[in-house]
Amino acid sequence: MGDVEQATRVVEDVLKDAELEWESPGAGTYVVKLPGTRKLSTTVSLIVGRHTLSLNAFVIRRPDENEAGVHRWLLERNLKLFGVGYAVDRLGDIYVAARLPLAAVTPEETDRLLGQVLEAADGAFNTLLELGFASAIRKEHAWRVSRGESTRNLDAFSHLIERPAD
Repeated sequence: MGDVEQATRVVEDVLKDAELEWESPGAGTYVVKLPGTRKLSTTVSLIVGRHTLSLNAFVIRRPDENEAGVHRWLLERNLKLFGVGYAVDRLGDIYVAARLPLAAVTPEETDRLLGQVLEAADGAFNTLLELGFASAIRKEHAWRVSRGESTRNLDAFSHLIERPAD
């Protein structure tokens, strides 16, 4: 069995064993939905190529504000990640990406990469929102309050919301 076939089998076995929601739109291509706690889900693209397994996952759109601060935080965080790293596309949207030689595609490493993607996307989600979208969060909170709508899913950002003086 060649490296491509072996890597394909490993990826499919890991996805099945983890009972993740996934599909294969083409040979060696997988789209996986990782459930999250802060971010509802993270969609991951895995491509088994001739020489590498490539992984790409959207994290968050281009920050509305404090872009330099967000990018600095991402670069500092890259030092703590294993096997994956943050990347920015030409539009400024933020992704987690990885490339692994096919010979290194094992069940353990594939599972570890998926775990790192989840940590990098879901684990960092609220911090990235705070850094790059604080003004939008405040506006959303004020809009919901003015309409009498729930602000429950903004509770994680209550420290960003200005409270009226008593």
